[in-house]
Amino acid sequence: MRNSRRGDVDPFIVMDVMEAARAAEASGRHIIHMEVGQPGTGAPQAALDRLAKDMAAGPLGYTVGLGLPELRARIAQHYRDWYGVELPAERVVITAGASGAFLLAFSALFDTGERVGLGAPCYPSYRQILKALDLVPVDMPTTLAARMQPVAEDVARHGLDGLIVASPANPTGTMLGRDELRALSQACADAGAAFISDEIYHGLGYSDRTATALEVTDEVYVINSFSKYFSMTGWRVGWMVVPEDHVRRIERLAQNMFICPPHASQRLALHAMDCGPDLDRNVDVYRANRALMIEALPGMGLGKFAPPDGAFYVYVDVSEHTDDSVAFCAEVLEQAGVAITPGLDFDPVEGRKWVRLSYARSTEDIREGLARLAAFMADRGAGA
Repeated sequence: MRNSRRGDVDPFIVMDVMEAARAAEASGRHIIHMEVGQPGTGAPQAALDRLAKDMAAGPLGYTVGLGLPELRARIAQHYRDWYGVELPAERVVITAGASGAFLLAFSALFDTGERVGLGAPCYPSYRQILKALDLVPVDMPTTLAARMQPVAEDVARHGLDGLIVASPANPTGTMLGRDELRALSQACADAGAAFISDEIYHGLGYSDRTATALEVTDEVYVINSFSKYFSMTGWRVGWMVVPEDHVRRIERLAQNMFICPPHASQRLALHAMDCGPDLDRNVDVYRANRALMIEALPGMGLGKFAPPDGAFYVYVDVSEHTDDSVAFCAEVLEQAGVAITPGLDFDPVEGRKWVRLSYARSTEDIREGLARLAAFMADRGAGA
């Protein structure tokens, strides 16, 4: 069978790590999972109970392509409640997870061969989805001084047609404030480039208030998801806020690509938005886990990282110990029973010297994983 070059994308390495960890568990080993960015909790029970009643009341068929009107209205209220942003519900689009939103956004905004900037390190699927759509991902090196985020000057420097930023970011957990978002959006406007803000880790912030790009501009695609703060990874539902004159364009694409997001997932998302106290208790766990990470890692020779402002990751420079992060992570899994992710997933150039650790699981798991890592590093002669 013939092949398309659109299918020639790199693997998502963290999924390979997950499979290696699964195989180790199948052989009887106990593995601590620090590789995957998945909450250790499920969807809020109160929301599940309400969904069960919805499902008992009758079949959940197709919704309209833009999503349930009541969920779109509830998300608009969410922006008023969290950010003080007045947002017409008509600008909200429900998507099949954030991944569905990326497909819609990239298809709506860019033509074949156009250049879209990514601040390396970044979420790897940006790069691969762009490649599959015959677009050009442009990796832009970032610095610890800029907290591993793009800066406004990058837009003109790299001749971009678009820029995607993430705050809090994966894999670093660092955030962009309102001033930085304003500067980046203005740089895009000056260059005639599209601006996309990935905000799927909003709600998972530990110090300063998380800013949305909608506080500084309406000329932006904002992407969010129910996977992280709302703890609904497997339900595959997210949302996107687009400029008013782009709604119909997105609607036509969504109707043809997806018909609609899963109806049951949309119902559950609607109910989960009323479960703030339960969800905030999950954030308290991540906050405690973050403190454990920041305290423990330097003492085992893994102290080079930008302290995360949000999400549930620490991105660590391991260049003093290896120049092959894939082999290093395999060694950690084999010898310590801890699954962590090579930086090559996030940065194909410098990532061989970095690893990502997720602290999304229970505090008990994180404490045990750190103890195992400390013993592993001590055996390598790297402990303090």
